Amino acid sequence: MTTQHIETLIIGAGQAGLSTGYHLQQLGRPFLVVDGHERIGDNWRHQWDTLKLYSPAKYDALPGLPFPAPPWSFPGKEQVADYLESYALHFDLPVRMSTRVHRLEPRAGGGFTASLGEDTITCDNVVVATGTFGRTPNVPDFARDLDPSILQLHSSEYRRPDQLAPGRVLVVGASHSGCDIAYEAAEHRPTTLAGRDCGQIPVRWGSRALRYTFPVLRFLWLHVLTRRTPLGRHEMTEVRRHGGPMLRVKREDLRRRGVERVLDRVTGVSDGRPVLGDGRVVEASTVVWCTGFRQVFDWIDFPVFGEDGFPREYRGVVDSVPGLYFCGLAFQYAFSSMVFLGVGRDAEYVARRIDARQVAPSQVATAA
Repeated sequence: MTTQHIETLIIGAGQAGLSTGYHLQQLGRPFLVVDGHERIGDNWRHQWDTLKLYSPAKYDALPGLPFPAPPWSFPGKEQVADYLESYALHFDLPVRMSTRVHRLEPRAGGGFTASLGEDTITCDNVVVATGTFGRTPNVPDFARDLDPSILQLHSSEYRRPDQLAPGRVLVVGASHSGCDIAYEAAEHRPTTLAGRDCGQIPVRWGSRALRYTFPVLRFLWLHVLTRRTPLGRHEMTEVRRHGGPMLRVKREDLRRRGVERVLDRVTGVSDGRPVLGDGRVVEASTVVWCTGFRQVFDWIDFPVFGEDGFPREYRGVVDSVPGLYFCGLAFQYAFSSMVFLGVGRDAEYVARRIDARQVAPSQVATAA
Protein backbone atom coordinates (compact mmCIF):
# COMPACT_ATOMS: atom_id res chain seq x y z
CA MET A 1 0.00 0.00 0.00
CA THR A 2 1.39 3.42 -1.00
CA THR A 3 0.27 6.97 -0.30
CA GLN A 4 1.12 9.95 -2.48
CA HIS A 5 0.33 13.60 -1.85
CA ILE A 6 -0.33 16.14 -4.60
CA GLU A 7 -1.64 19.67 -4.38
CA THR A 8 -4.43 19.11 -6.92
CA LEU A 9 -5.83 15.80 -8.14
CA ILE A 10 -7.80 15.87 -11.41
CA ILE A 11 -10.04 12.85 -11.93
CA GLY A 12 -10.65 12.28 -15.64
CA ALA A 13 -8.31 12.74 -18.62
CA GLY A 14 -10.85 13.94 -21.14
CA GLN A 15 -11.04 17.42 -22.63
CA ALA A 16 -12.15 18.99 -19.33
CA GLY A 17 -9.50 17.33 -17.17
CA LEU A 18 -6.66 18.02 -19.61
CA SER A 19 -7.72 21.65 -20.07
CA THR A 20 -7.77 22.14 -16.31
CA GLY A 21 -4.31 20.61 -16.10
CA TYR A 22 -3.04 22.94 -18.82
CA HIS A 23 -4.24 26.03 -16.98
CA LEU A 24 -2.83 24.84 -13.66
CA GLN A 25 0.48 24.23 -15.42
CA GLN A 26 0.43 27.77 -16.80
CA LEU A 27 -0.13 29.06 -13.26
CA GLY A 28 2.76 27.01 -11.92
CA ARG A 29 0.58 24.81 -9.71
CA PRO A 30 1.45 21.10 -9.23
CA PHE A 31 -1.22 18.53 -10.14
CA LEU A 32 -1.82 14.98 -11.29
CA VAL A 33 -4.48 13.71 -13.72
CA VAL A 34 -5.77 10.16 -13.24
CA ASP A 35 -8.12 8.17 -15.46
CA GLY A 36 -9.46 4.62 -15.44
CA HIS A 37 -9.05 4.02 -19.19
CA GLU A 38 -5.93 2.48 -20.72
CA ARG A 39 -5.27 5.34 -23.15
CA ILE A 40 -6.08 9.02 -23.23
CA GLY A 41 -9.04 9.43 -25.57
CA ASP A 42 -10.49 5.95 -25.02
CA ASN A 43 -13.81 7.41 -23.94
CA TRP A 44 -14.12 8.80 -27.48
CA ARG A 45 -12.79 5.66 -29.16
CA HIS A 46 -15.60 3.67 -27.53
CA GLN A 47 -18.36 5.72 -29.21
CA TRP A 48 -20.24 4.66 -32.34
CA ASP A 49 -18.14 4.48 -35.49
CA THR A 50 -19.60 7.42 -37.43
CA LEU A 51 -19.74 9.88 -34.53
CA LYS A 52 -18.37 13.32 -35.41
CA LEU A 53 -18.10 16.51 -33.44
CA TYR A 54 -20.93 18.96 -33.96
CA SER A 55 -18.56 21.94 -34.03
CA PRO A 56 -16.10 22.67 -36.86
CA ALA A 57 -12.42 21.93 -36.22
CA LYS A 58 -11.51 25.63 -36.07
CA TYR A 59 -13.59 25.82 -32.86
CA ASP A 60 -12.42 22.51 -31.38
CA ALA A 61 -8.99 23.50 -30.10
CA LEU A 62 -8.23 23.09 -26.44
CA PRO A 63 -6.20 25.91 -24.85
CA GLY A 64 -2.81 26.34 -26.47
CA LEU A 65 -3.01 23.80 -29.33
CA PRO A 66 -4.98 24.07 -32.61
CA PHE A 67 -6.99 21.07 -33.74
CA PRO A 68 -5.07 19.47 -36.65
CA ALA A 69 -7.85 19.33 -39.26
CA PRO A 70 -9.28 21.58 -42.00
CA PRO A 71 -11.05 24.50 -40.28
CA TRP A 72 -14.58 23.69 -41.48
CA SER A 73 -14.36 19.91 -41.23
CA PHE A 74 -16.03 17.94 -38.45
CA PRO A 75 -13.54 15.64 -36.72
CA GLY A 76 -14.48 12.03 -36.12
CA LYS A 77 -14.14 10.22 -32.83
CA GLU A 78 -10.71 8.74 -33.63
CA GLN A 79 -9.35 12.17 -34.56
CA VAL A 80 -10.66 13.58 -31.29
CA ALA A 81 -9.15 10.75 -29.27
CA ASP A 82 -5.77 11.14 -30.96
CA TYR A 83 -5.86 14.90 -30.46
CA LEU A 84 -6.46 14.51 -26.73
CA GLU A 85 -3.56 12.08 -26.50
CA SER A 86 -1.25 14.39 -28.43
CA TYR A 87 -2.40 17.35 -26.32
CA ALA A 88 -1.21 15.68 -23.11
CA LEU A 89 2.10 14.76 -24.75
CA HIS A 90 2.62 18.21 -26.27
CA PHE A 91 2.36 19.94 -22.90
CA ASP A 92 3.90 17.04 -20.95
CA LEU A 93 0.92 16.92 -18.63
CA PRO A 94 1.31 14.47 -15.72
CA VAL A 95 -1.31 11.83 -16.50
CA ARG A 96 -1.62 8.39 -14.94
CA MET A 97 -3.90 6.01 -16.87
CA SER A 98 -5.50 2.74 -15.73
CA THR A 99 -6.01 4.47 -12.38
CA ARG A 100 -9.58 4.47 -11.17
CA VAL A 101 -10.67 6.36 -8.07
CA HIS A 102 -12.98 4.15 -6.02
CA ARG A 103 -13.59 6.53 -3.15
CA LEU A 104 -13.12 10.23 -2.45
CA GLU A 105 -13.50 11.28 1.17
CA PRO A 106 -12.38 13.94 3.64
CA ARG A 107 -8.82 13.74 4.94
CA ALA A 108 -8.17 14.20 8.62
CA GLY A 109 -6.76 17.69 9.07
CA GLY A 110 -8.21 18.99 5.80
CA GLY A 111 -8.16 18.15 2.12
CA PHE A 112 -9.13 14.89 0.48
CA THR A 113 -8.19 11.24 0.28
CA ALA A 114 -8.71 9.34 -2.96
CA SER A 115 -8.70 5.55 -2.72
CA LEU A 116 -7.35 3.63 -5.71
CA GLY A 117 -7.69 0.05 -4.62
CA GLU A 118 -4.96 -0.55 -2.03
CA ASP A 119 -3.19 2.74 -2.78
CA THR A 120 -4.26 6.26 -1.84
CA ILE A 121 -3.61 9.78 -3.03
CA THR A 122 -4.09 12.72 -0.69
CA CYS A 123 -4.59 16.23 -2.04
CA ASP A 124 -5.52 19.77 -1.07
CA ASN A 125 -7.84 20.21 -4.05
CA VAL A 126 -9.69 17.80 -6.30
CA VAL A 127 -11.29 18.43 -9.70
CA VAL A 128 -13.88 15.88 -10.79
CA ALA A 129 -13.86 15.83 -14.61
CA THR A 130 -15.59 12.54 -15.31
CA GLY A 131 -18.11 13.56 -17.95
CA THR A 132 -20.77 15.98 -19.10
CA PHE A 133 -23.89 13.98 -18.27
CA GLY A 134 -22.36 11.08 -16.36
CA ARG A 135 -21.26 7.63 -17.49
CA THR A 136 -24.01 5.38 -16.10
CA PRO A 137 -26.60 4.48 -18.78
CA ASN A 138 -30.05 5.81 -17.94
CA VAL A 139 -32.35 2.95 -18.93
CA PRO A 140 -35.88 2.66 -17.50
CA ASP A 141 -36.56 -0.14 -15.04
CA PHE A 142 -39.23 -1.68 -17.27
CA ALA A 143 -36.59 -2.47 -19.90
CA ARG A 144 -35.88 -5.70 -18.01
CA ASP A 145 -39.46 -6.82 -18.78
CA LEU A 146 -38.95 -6.77 -22.54
CA ASP A 147 -38.95 -10.16 -24.22
CA PRO A 148 -35.47 -11.73 -24.16
CA SER A 149 -35.64 -12.13 -27.94
CA ILE A 150 -35.47 -8.32 -28.30
CA LEU A 151 -31.92 -7.03 -28.59
CA GLN A 152 -31.38 -4.07 -26.29
CA LEU A 153 -28.50 -1.62 -26.68
CA HIS A 154 -27.82 1.62 -24.89
CA SER A 155 -26.33 4.34 -27.10
CA SER A 156 -23.01 3.77 -25.28
CA GLU A 157 -23.04 0.17 -26.59
CA TYR A 158 -24.08 0.96 -30.15
CA ARG A 159 -21.21 0.99 -32.67
CA ARG A 160 -22.58 0.24 -36.15
CA PRO A 161 -25.76 -1.00 -37.93
CA ASP A 162 -24.58 -4.61 -38.27
CA GLN A 163 -25.16 -4.99 -34.52
CA LEU A 164 -28.90 -4.59 -35.07
CA ALA A 165 -31.15 -7.66 -35.26
CA PRO A 166 -33.22 -8.23 -38.40
CA GLY A 167 -36.55 -6.44 -38.21
CA ARG A 168 -37.76 -3.12 -36.86
CA VAL A 169 -35.50 -0.94 -34.72
CA LEU A 170 -36.99 1.26 -32.03
CA VAL A 171 -34.78 4.16 -31.02
CA VAL A 172 -35.92 5.68 -27.72
CA GLY A 173 -34.91 9.29 -27.13
CA ALA A 174 -34.82 12.01 -29.78
CA SER A 175 -31.99 14.30 -28.77
CA HIS A 176 -29.14 14.70 -31.25
CA SER A 177 -27.61 11.27 -30.51
CA GLY A 178 -30.94 9.49 -30.90
CA CYS A 179 -31.60 11.28 -34.18
CA ASP A 180 -28.14 10.44 -35.50
CA ILE A 181 -28.48 6.74 -34.63
CA ALA A 182 -32.04 6.49 -35.97
CA TYR A 183 -30.95 8.12 -39.23
CA GLU A 184 -28.10 5.65 -39.60
CA ALA A 185 -30.19 2.62 -38.62
CA ALA A 186 -32.95 3.50 -41.08
CA GLU A 187 -30.60 2.93 -44.01
CA HIS A 188 -30.47 -0.75 -43.02
CA ARG A 189 -33.62 -1.51 -41.00
CA PRO A 190 -37.17 -0.14 -40.69
CA THR A 191 -36.83 2.32 -37.84
CA THR A 192 -39.09 4.08 -35.35
CA LEU A 193 -37.83 7.05 -33.34
CA ALA A 194 -39.82 7.78 -30.18
CA GLY A 195 -39.51 10.72 -27.83
CA ARG A 196 -40.29 14.40 -27.39
CA ASP A 197 -39.10 16.85 -30.03
CA CYS A 198 -36.12 18.69 -28.55
CA GLY A 199 -36.14 21.25 -31.35
CA GLN A 200 -33.57 21.71 -34.07
CA ILE A 201 -31.09 24.30 -35.22
CA PRO A 202 -32.30 25.04 -38.76
CA VAL A 203 -28.98 25.71 -40.47
CA ARG A 204 -27.53 22.74 -42.37
CA TRP A 205 -24.32 21.35 -40.88
CA GLY A 206 -21.54 21.30 -43.47
CA SER A 207 -23.20 23.98 -45.63
CA ARG A 208 -21.63 27.29 -46.59
CA ALA A 209 -24.34 29.03 -44.60
CA LEU A 210 -22.93 27.47 -41.43
CA ARG A 211 -19.73 29.48 -41.89
CA TYR A 212 -21.75 32.64 -41.41
CA THR A 213 -24.15 31.41 -38.76
CA PHE A 214 -21.82 29.38 -36.54
CA PRO A 215 -20.03 32.47 -35.17
CA VAL A 216 -23.48 33.71 -34.11
CA LEU A 217 -24.26 30.36 -32.50
CA ARG A 218 -20.88 30.46 -30.80
CA PHE A 219 -21.65 33.87 -29.31
CA LEU A 220 -25.06 32.70 -28.09
CA TRP A 221 -23.65 29.49 -26.59
CA LEU A 222 -20.79 31.33 -24.86
CA HIS A 223 -22.37 34.59 -23.70
CA VAL A 224 -26.19 34.48 -23.88
CA LEU A 225 -27.24 30.96 -22.87
CA THR A 226 -25.50 31.11 -19.49
CA ARG A 227 -26.54 30.52 -15.91
CA ARG A 228 -26.63 34.29 -15.43
CA THR A 229 -29.57 34.81 -17.81
CA PRO A 230 -33.20 33.65 -17.43
CA LEU A 231 -33.07 32.15 -20.93
CA GLY A 232 -29.87 30.31 -20.10
CA ARG A 233 -31.21 28.93 -16.82
CA HIS A 234 -34.32 27.66 -18.61
CA GLU A 235 -32.17 26.03 -21.28
CA MET A 236 -29.97 24.48 -18.61
CA THR A 237 -32.98 22.68 -17.14
CA GLU A 238 -34.09 21.47 -20.57
CA VAL A 239 -30.65 20.24 -21.59
CA ARG A 240 -29.91 18.48 -18.32
CA ARG A 241 -33.29 16.74 -18.34
CA HIS A 242 -33.86 16.04 -22.01
CA GLY A 243 -30.63 16.61 -23.94
CA GLY A 244 -29.76 19.06 -26.66
CA PRO A 245 -31.56 19.95 -29.90
CA MET A 246 -31.16 18.25 -33.26
CA LEU A 247 -27.98 19.43 -34.96
CA ARG A 248 -26.59 17.48 -37.90
CA VAL A 249 -29.68 15.36 -38.62
CA LYS A 250 -32.88 17.32 -39.23
CA ARG A 251 -36.55 16.38 -39.20
CA GLU A 252 -36.63 16.31 -42.99
CA ASP A 253 -33.62 13.97 -43.08
CA LEU A 254 -35.48 11.49 -40.92
CA ARG A 255 -38.57 11.75 -43.13
CA ARG A 256 -36.57 11.23 -46.32
CA ARG A 257 -34.95 8.11 -44.91
CA GLY A 258 -38.31 6.71 -43.86
CA VAL A 259 -37.93 6.97 -40.10
CA GLU A 260 -41.27 6.67 -38.37
CA ARG A 261 -41.31 9.62 -35.96
CA VAL A 262 -43.44 9.19 -32.84
CA LEU A 263 -43.63 12.00 -30.31
CA ASP A 264 -44.97 9.76 -27.56
CA ARG A 265 -42.59 8.39 -24.97
CA VAL A 266 -42.06 4.68 -24.38
CA THR A 267 -43.88 4.18 -21.09
CA GLY A 268 -43.88 0.45 -20.40
CA VAL A 269 -44.12 -3.12 -21.65
CA SER A 270 -47.04 -5.27 -22.77
CA ASP A 271 -46.53 -8.98 -23.44
CA GLY A 272 -42.83 -8.37 -23.69
CA ARG A 273 -43.14 -5.55 -26.25
CA PRO A 274 -42.48 -1.82 -25.76
CA VAL A 275 -45.58 0.35 -25.31
CA LEU A 276 -45.95 4.01 -26.21
CA GLY A 277 -47.78 6.61 -24.17
CA ASP A 278 -50.88 6.30 -26.39
CA GLY A 279 -51.06 2.55 -25.72
CA ARG A 280 -49.61 1.47 -29.04
CA VAL A 281 -47.35 -1.61 -28.96
CA VAL A 282 -44.21 -1.43 -31.13
CA GLU A 283 -43.18 -4.70 -32.75
CA ALA A 284 -39.45 -4.13 -32.57
CA SER A 285 -36.65 -6.68 -32.70
CA THR A 286 -34.06 -4.15 -31.47
CA VAL A 287 -34.40 -1.31 -28.97
CA VAL A 288 -31.67 1.31 -28.80
CA TRP A 289 -31.94 3.35 -25.63
CA CYS A 290 -30.74 6.89 -26.43
CA THR A 291 -32.01 7.98 -23.06
CA GLY A 292 -28.81 9.55 -21.81
CA PHE A 293 -26.78 8.91 -18.72
CA ARG A 294 -27.17 9.36 -14.99
CA GLN A 295 -24.75 11.25 -12.83
CA VAL A 296 -23.66 8.65 -10.28
CA PHE A 297 -21.24 10.08 -7.76
CA ASP A 298 -21.78 7.51 -5.01
CA TRP A 299 -18.00 7.17 -4.77
CA ILE A 300 -17.75 10.78 -3.52
CA ASP A 301 -18.32 10.92 0.21
CA PHE A 302 -19.62 14.49 0.40
CA PRO A 303 -23.31 15.57 0.59
CA VAL A 304 -23.15 18.01 -2.31
CA PHE A 305 -25.52 16.47 -4.85
CA GLY A 306 -29.06 17.42 -5.80
CA GLU A 307 -32.00 15.17 -6.64
CA ASP A 308 -31.01 15.24 -10.30
CA GLY A 309 -27.60 13.78 -9.46
CA PHE A 310 -25.70 16.92 -10.41
CA PRO A 311 -23.45 18.58 -7.82
CA ARG A 312 -24.57 21.83 -6.24
CA GLU A 313 -21.93 24.06 -7.76
CA TYR A 314 -21.57 27.27 -9.69
CA ARG A 315 -19.04 27.40 -12.51
CA GLY A 316 -17.57 24.19 -11.07
CA VAL A 317 -16.93 25.57 -7.58
CA VAL A 318 -18.55 23.80 -4.63
CA ASP A 319 -18.72 26.49 -1.96
CA SER A 320 -19.85 24.07 0.75
CA VAL A 321 -16.66 21.98 0.42
CA PRO A 322 -13.60 24.21 -0.05
CA GLY A 323 -11.18 22.61 -2.48
CA LEU A 324 -13.80 20.51 -4.31
CA TYR A 325 -14.36 21.42 -7.97
CA PHE A 326 -16.03 19.99 -11.05
CA CYS A 327 -15.22 20.56 -14.72
CA GLY A 328 -16.91 19.40 -17.90
CA LEU A 329 -20.50 19.36 -16.61
CA ALA A 330 -23.44 20.12 -18.89
CA PHE A 331 -24.16 23.82 -18.44
CA GLN A 332 -21.37 24.27 -15.93
CA TYR A 333 -21.62 27.89 -16.95
CA ALA A 334 -23.15 28.02 -20.42
CA PHE A 335 -24.49 25.92 -23.27
CA SER A 336 -20.91 25.93 -24.59
CA SER A 337 -19.74 23.96 -21.53
CA MET A 338 -20.86 20.79 -23.32
CA VAL A 339 -18.64 21.30 -26.36
CA PHE A 340 -14.96 21.90 -27.02
CA LEU A 341 -15.33 25.63 -27.64
CA GLY A 342 -16.49 26.25 -24.06
CA VAL A 343 -14.60 23.74 -21.93
CA GLY A 344 -11.35 25.74 -21.95
CA ARG A 345 -13.05 28.78 -20.41
CA ASP A 346 -14.61 26.66 -17.68
CA ALA A 347 -11.29 24.96 -16.97
CA GLU A 348 -9.47 28.29 -16.73
CA TYR A 349 -12.01 29.58 -14.21
CA VAL A 350 -11.60 26.48 -12.03
CA ALA A 351 -7.80 26.63 -12.27
CA ARG A 352 -7.73 30.28 -11.24
CA ARG A 353 -9.95 29.58 -8.25
CA ILE A 354 -7.57 26.80 -7.20
CA ASP A 355 -4.61 29.12 -7.62
CA ALA A 356 -6.28 31.84 -5.55
CA ARG A 357 -7.07 29.34 -2.82
CA GLN A 358 -3.47 28.12 -2.67
CA VAL A 359 -1.93 31.58 -2.79
CA ALA A 360 -4.16 33.11 -0.10
CA PRO A 361 -2.85 31.07 2.89
CA SER A 362 0.79 31.85 2.03
CA GLN A 363 0.01 35.57 1.76
CA VAL A 364 -1.62 35.47 5.18
CA ALA A 365 1.43 33.73 6.64
CA THR A 366 3.79 36.28 5.08
CA ALA A 367 1.76 39.20 6.41
CA ALA A 368 1.82 37.71 9.90
